[in-house]
Amino acid sequence: MSSLPRLVLAASLAAALQACAVGPDYKTPPTIDPATGFHSAAAASIRPGQTADASQWWNSFGDPTLAALVDRAMQANLDLARAEARVLQARAGVTSATASLAPSGAIDVSGGRAKQSLETPLGRVLNDTPGFDRYGSLYEGDVSVGWDIDIFGGRRRERESALASYQAARAEGIAVRLAVQAEVARTYVTIRELQGRLAVAKDQVKTQERLTSTIRMQFDAGVAPELQLRQTEGILAQVSAAIPDLESSLEATGNALDVLLGQQPGTALRELPASAPVPTPPRVDTMDGPAGLLRRRPDIIAAERQLAATNANIGAAIAEYYPSFSLSALAGTATTTAGHQFTGPANQASAMLGLHWRLFDFGHIDADIKRAKGAHAEALANYRLTVLHASEEVEDSLTELVKREAQAQILAGGEDALTKAQTASRKAFEGGAVSIIEVLDADTRLLATRDARVRANAAATRAAISSFRALGGGWDAPSAKAP
Repeated sequence: MSSLPRLVLAASLAAALQACAVGPDYKTPPTIDPATGFHSAAAASIRPGQTADASQWWNSFGDPTLAALVDRAMQANLDLARAEARVLQARAGVTSATASLAPSGAIDVSGGRAKQSLETPLGRVLNDTPGFDRYGSLYEGDVSVGWDIDIFGGRRRERESALASYQAARAEGIAVRLAVQAEVARTYVTIRELQGRLAVAKDQVKTQERLTSTIRMQFDAGVAPELQLRQTEGILAQVSAAIPDLESSLEATGNALDVLLGQQPGTALRELPASAPVPTPPRVDTMDGPAGLLRRRPDIIAAERQLAATNANIGAAIAEYYPSFSLSALAGTATTTAGHQFTGPANQASAMLGLHWRLFDFGHIDADIKRAKGAHAEALANYRLTVLHASEEVEDSLTELVKREAQAQILAGGEDALTKAQTASRKAFEGGAVSIIEVLDADTRLLATRDARVRANAAATRAAISSFRALGGGWDAPSAKAP
């Protein structure tokens, strides 16, 4: 049998053997009981309002400015750009691993002319040879083909690992996108909260200034004691000192929003000069409970894909126990005379079957396998921990949402009551029944309650945003593992 049929037979046998691969086949581990629901879901489900579209939850707040900011961040955020770049790198890894399974080929063409020195030992010998020509030419063109045969599946396991790593990178990119969406929304809500609190604080200062002025006049008239005046002045200083603190926080929050939008800090607040109410959150859909987290949470998907990659790495390490085979062939032409290329005497060809076996290196292979199994055990623990943390985040955010909204309702009731008390005190003052001090004290209590309500409303809205993120809202989950 000639060499070419032997190579064809060897290639056929190799292709047949590639149907199997050493190492454990991957199976997704069980995590949580799909029938188990969130403990906080019942309380969250009775909240009033329309249920939000989970894939575009920021539009459900009814705030066009918020929706526009999230859309801008999706185009300009630099953390998202970095995540997308990592996905491209991971995809290139899959392409490279896939290419390693197929034969490779190359074309090499060269031509050259050389002049032999007569002052070297070789030149002196050749110079004494009859008919020696110091000038020589060489023209060569070859087509070569090589194939590393993946008989035991090591390279296929490497491609399996690369594919799982790429899918993990995609899921991590989606996780970054959800984080950016949520952070933009939270930052915007904080800006509106600080603007509202700043307006209340300025009203508090005006009220306290009126009260201090009244007490000072009474003190000057000998009606009010000095202690009362000094206490009132201290309270005025206290409420006045809150304004720089709120303004500083507002500037810092605006700068944080600028970074999220990929723009120079100091820009956002110029675009959001007017104070607007904190957006009211819609109802939160728990999206199939804990079972839905496995499908929607990108960090869980990423952890599961990383687990699959480490499982494949075990097989790639085990494959090093076995020999590897390679096929190579070359066909071409080589001549020292121009114009004689591809003539019979100039043609050349070769074929080779190679064997490589780390026969005396099993100690290193054992260590590599143990390392791969250790990485797999770590990835398994990380996957299970990620699932638990995801459930914890959902429970915490839903509980926070319900409790903060309950707090806001209580404060709203208190604000209504204090508004009525303020009206009553003004009427009593006009009738001479109470002094201006009682009127201003009612104003102060009302403004303090109003500030607390603004904070509670903002906290409830941020809890809703956290709930959407914790539940994995903000993307089309079924496409999670698509290569």
